[in-house]
Amino acid sequence: MESKITKIKEELEKALEKAEKEADILNIKSDYVGKKSEIQGMLASLKDMSVDDKRKYGSLINNTKKEMEELINKKLEDINNKVNITFDDTTLYEIEKGSLHPVSIVAREVTDILKRMGFTVVSGPEMETEYYNFEALNIPEDHPARDMQDTYYLDNGMLLRTQTSGVQVRSMEKYGAPLRICVPGRVFRNEDLDANHENTFFQMEGMVIDKNISIGNLMYVMQSVLREVLKSDVNVRIRPGFFPFTEPSFEIDCSCTICGGKGCPTCKNSGWIEIIPGGMVHPNVLKAGGIDPDVYTGFAFGIGLTRLAMMKYKINDIRVLNSGDIRYLEQFNI
Repeated sequence: MESKITKIKEELEKALEKAEKEADILNIKSDYVGKKSEIQGMLASLKDMSVDDKRKYGSLINNTKKEMEELINKKLEDINNKVNITFDDTTLYEIEKGSLHPVSIVAREVTDILKRMGFTVVSGPEMETEYYNFEALNIPEDHPARDMQDTYYLDNGMLLRTQTSGVQVRSMEKYGAPLRICVPGRVFRNEDLDANHENTFFQMEGMVIDKNISIGNLMYVMQSVLREVLKSDVNVRIRPGFFPFTEPSFEIDCSCTICGGKGCPTCKNSGWIEIIPGGMVHPNVLKAGGIDPDVYTGFAFGIGLTRLAMMKYKINDIRVLNSGDIRYLEQFNI
């Protein structure tokens, strides 16, 4: 068995040498230390071994798995810190400088903050199944919460995802626990358009699953993100909410930066903008992802990137962000 364990680690090292992208490393992680990996199978087999074999191989397998995880994390860190070198060709004629979209700027900022906290960036399909968009998230077919999200259903039996939360169960199935992910992406809802609502907008899903995770961990992450992105002290309020996939659930609002909390059309004259719903992951969602809720707990949140961009840049109408008006968007040249 010792030679077999050594061989697995050597194979991992060779695979990591060839990996060039974050996605490649995540697949390697799933193959070599995920819940269906060979090393995990060895750990599961310990229960059937004699006391002497458990003593002999238990620490070896555990230590090897830990070393493999450290190698994977080191490779991820190296890729994320890789510097992109560019060269200026002074022979080219001068061209007008472009700019990033405000939502892209905010998405990058939030992603960088979460990556420093150990989150891994993952993605999921925009054309989603009803199972991952609803049922796996504790929203069965007859649940009234489906009426809260006016969904675009497609002729092929699928739908345009109404939330990035579908990636929660996909990630649990693929990577197991512990888990720390963030998922920036576009979502779609059949909304009545106004200053604060669009039918296409952007979210940042986040989820942490581990032992002894609490609401305090969620609040710390949320406050850190808002403080760094908005770069100013804004009033934040936390109120009870309802989401089938979290229990308990919360709504995190920030004071409207457009009107300074006095009330305006953007915040519907309330002085507040709903910006981060979240809560503790419901046990049924953990079970759907193949994770034991008696062993692990977790929290999840969905940052409204489009609304966060509005608050950061004091944009009073969400429809401007999808207008494609270069005259307006070039103000954010960075």
